[in-house]
Amino acid sequence: MKKKSLIAFAVVAGLSIATAAHAQSWPLRPVRLLLPYAPGGGVDIVARTLAQKLSEQLGASFLVENRPGGTGIVATELVSRSAPDGHTLLVSATEFGINPAVRAKLPYDPFKDFTYISQLASVQFLLVSHPSVPVRSARQIVDVAKAQPGKLTYGSSGTAGGPHLAGELFQVVSGARWTHVPFKGAGPAMIGVMSGEVDFSFGSTIGYLEPARSGKVRAIAVTGAKRFAPLADVPTVAESGVPGYSATGWYGFYGPAGLPADVVRKLHSETARAFNSADVKDRLERAGNELVMSSPEEFVVFMRAEIAKWTRVVKASNMRFD
Repeated sequence: MKKKSLIAFAVVAGLSIATAAHAQSWPLRPVRLLLPYAPGGGVDIVARTLAQKLSEQLGASFLVENRPGGTGIVATELVSRSAPDGHTLLVSATEFGINPAVRAKLPYDPFKDFTYISQLASVQFLLVSHPSVPVRSARQIVDVAKAQPGKLTYGSSGTAGGPHLAGELFQVVSGARWTHVPFKGAGPAMIGVMSGEVDFSFGSTIGYLEPARSGKVRAIAVTGAKRFAPLADVPTVAESGVPGYSATGWYGFYGPAGLPADVVRKLHSETARAFNSADVKDRLERAGNELVMSSPEEFVVFMRAEIAKWTRVVKASNMRFD
């Protein structure tokens, strides 16, 4: 064998051994799970539940760090620039797929700069109103909004977030026009609709479930393709007068580009193991999540479809935030 061939063989063999050794020894130190959101929301519940279970299963520390800012961009960029050693990961939500649709420039590429691990779960939004609003169905919203364009108001957790885009999609599908009122987070948006500052609001089923049950807000419809079991008498938007409408939130798990394949497999299998445990499954499903655990390849396909969908909505709504 020629000298150059021997050197090449040694390099390849050395890399293979190093990769295998890396996967077997990982994690070598505490693993940071960055979240692009403030504490207390739906993605925070999912990430902290997952972190606790992974810590138990792997005998290592998985630490959640909340890094809100820029509709998720700040934390996402941090992860994209992190070393691909499996010690800095990202748990994000719907905005990961919305930001490429609403912004011409991002400080990262949503595909080239990340390793996809899995879509973790999906979650519906709940459309609610202040109890005094004399509109009780999606169809009635359409009728009033067409008769008096812009008069009705709906709140969300912030501009270009999942709940905001759910409201924009409502306009695109129905042809109705209402006015978006952005709040600085899900909590303020909830207070806004409960106080009557806005007529309606889109928010996670997790956040609005108890206010709807207690009568502080009226549940109008859920945004997904099927009803939400804890509020089984509340129809979907499509059922209640806007056929073809469907909008869901979701949570995903990523690492920086170049994450070793063996580490990805270990992360995926351990996450699936965590989600199959009775305590985790019960907690997350009771909070309104539908567990998914897709393969990395399936997650990439899903993300391309999400970005394409929201790009169509943004174009139809003439939205841009650069």
